[in-house]
Amino acid sequence: MAIKQLSAQDLHAKLTNNEPVFLLDVREPPEFDYAHIEGSVLIPLNQVPKRLNEIATDAAIVVICHHGMRSQQAADYLAHVGYKNVANLQGGIDMWSRTVDDSVRRY
Repeated sequence: MAIKQLSAQDLHAKLTNNEPVFLLDVREPPEFDYAHIEGSVLIPLNQVPKRLNEIATDAAIVVICHHGMRSQQAADYLAHVGYKNVANLQGGIDMWSRTVDDSVRRY
């Protein structure tokens, strides 16, 4: 199953409209501490399989990383284990910072 690629602008619209979205950030703790989208839940990529119980099943899941590669891996995995409404944030936190919220630091 192909994973939906969500643009930063589309994610911003969902958040602005208060749509139920679970923001799953799969970067490492120092990256998350440096820059993240408010409301994101940090579960580093290598911990996702062990921490599935922490990932919402009642909302759309948007997976986030730096540029979109690790989040794509996590999204593929989630779909593989049965999650239905999963999207990858295209361009990651970097694209979010460049096009939606420049107060989020780039690295």
